[in-house]
Amino acid sequence: MATSVATRISFKAQMLQVREDAIIHAVNRLLAEKGFDAMTVDEVAATVGIAKASLYKHFPSKEDLAAAAMVRVMRRAQDFFASLSDQTPPQDNLRAVVRWTMQVELAGDMPSLPSQNSSLRATLMANKEYMDGLFEVSDRLGAWIEAAQANGSISKVLPPIAVLYTLYARACDPVLEFLQMGGQHSDDEIVELVLSTCFDGINARSG
Repeated sequence: MATSVATRISFKAQMLQVREDAIIHAVNRLLAEKGFDAMTVDEVAATVGIAKASLYKHFPSKEDLAAAAMVRVMRRAQDFFASLSDQTPPQDNLRAVVRWTMQVELAGDMPSLPSQNSSLRATLMANKEYMDGLFEVSDRLGAWIEAAQANGSISKVLPPIAVLYTLYARACDPVLEFLQMGGQHSDDEIVELVLSTCFDGINARSG
């Protein structure tokens, strides 16, 4: 009997997790398409196919919904970083991170970053899991940037923080969407084009 009850509870927990995953996926897509301010809780509920009251059983507010999606993407980023080796040249790791970021963006899976005065920003600042992930990712990127400057592959004139923010900006680069809408290039080609302008600049080069 105990085993039967445990199985039923486990199944219920699994179904709740599946629903929560569907909610976060829907929020992620809406954040990528519309941004936090334009997204509504009604849209999320309609996309998932559940009542708004059921949605609030999982997440008590719009900010909590969006924060959960941002945390999920941060986990994906941390997993990707974990797959990279510090034995690889730092500039290659930086390119790999930017490439991955733009691929996620082009796939419509990258939530738009909140504006300075957004209520979501305050919620994220108070979210330990998100902030811990952000610090971890930033520290690793910063170490690679400094190493790449030390070996001459990135200009030493540039402040490392400026390089870091430039790389972060590729996660919400409108150039990606414009090129995708133009239909003249595949997503892979778009990624390589923007990678080239980001790391090599737009100055004419011989050869």
